[in-house]
Amino acid sequence: MKDTKFKTTIKCSGCVDKVTPFLNEAVGAGNWEVDLNSPMKVLTIHSEVDQSKVTKAMEKAGYRAEELK
Repeated sequence: MKDTKFKTTIKCSGCVDKVTPFLNEAVGAGNWEVDLNSPMKVLTIHSEVDQSKVTKAMEKAGYRAEELK
């Protein structure tokens, strides 16, 4: 399984709490994590997923995500 990584505008654990229902709906609970220690606050998706699905879920929550190549 290939992980997909996104640079995000998430800043803190409160932000993670806010995006959780949107990402759980888009990619499933337990299939994603955010590295808050990374300067880019990297979101890693642990399942095959359409990139636009993730960016749309993040936008609904009020944040941005850009796939890292």
